[in-house]
Amino acid sequence: MTKVYVYKRFERFWHWSQAVLVLALLVTGGEIHGSWDLLGWGRAARFHTLLAYALLGLWAFAVFWHVTTGEWRQYVPTTRRLAAVARFYAVGIFRGEDHPYRKTAEAKLNPLQRLAYLFLKLAINPLLIVSGLLYLTVNDWAAWGLTGPTLGTVALVHTGAAFLMAAFVVVHVYLTTTGHSVFAHVRAMITGWEDLDHRADPSGTSGGTTPAE
Repeated sequence: MTKVYVYKRFERFWHWSQAVLVLALLVTGGEIHGSWDLLGWGRAARFHTLLAYALLGLWAFAVFWHVTTGEWRQYVPTTRRLAAVARFYAVGIFRGEDHPYRKTAEAKLNPLQRLAYLFLKLAINPLLIVSGLLYLTVNDWAAWGLTGPTLGTVALVHTGAAFLMAAFVVVHVYLTTTGHSVFAHVRAMITGWEDLDHRADPSGTSGGTTPAE
């Protein structure tokens, strides 16, 4: 194992801030739908709106950071070793097999993670943003000439996307426990440093090879 500085300061800030905001949105959103009573409907709705705007601002900064630093390349999808990684999580991990992907600072996400994040950024997040903004601006629909969707449909889409986000969070939290120790990945996202396995790659190629190469 070699200790490598993997996660930069803003990357860690963005990750944990997003986690807090998403969890708070799930809690307040659940109260708006009547699943529980913690703050009262009115306060939950106000907090939910404020949290949503805060998350939009954070996402805007994160997009700017990814573009200007070149970190957006971390999310470029690839099918290289995708089947091997999927098999590892389905079977190999329970047999104590070695992970078929070698993480590096230049290629932090394995092929399965890249596809998962692509789905998050191109499907779940846009659905949440568009449906949420439509819900907040329902009184302006007529002035905009927007007659297609109904409020019920928008609410259903928003709720469905929220459930997808919740599922993503659950899977994400589970995967944080699959490192060489239960808290290794969490500790790395706190300190930025992670112990990486630099043994020869099982496939005979470098685990840090990016899809563009």
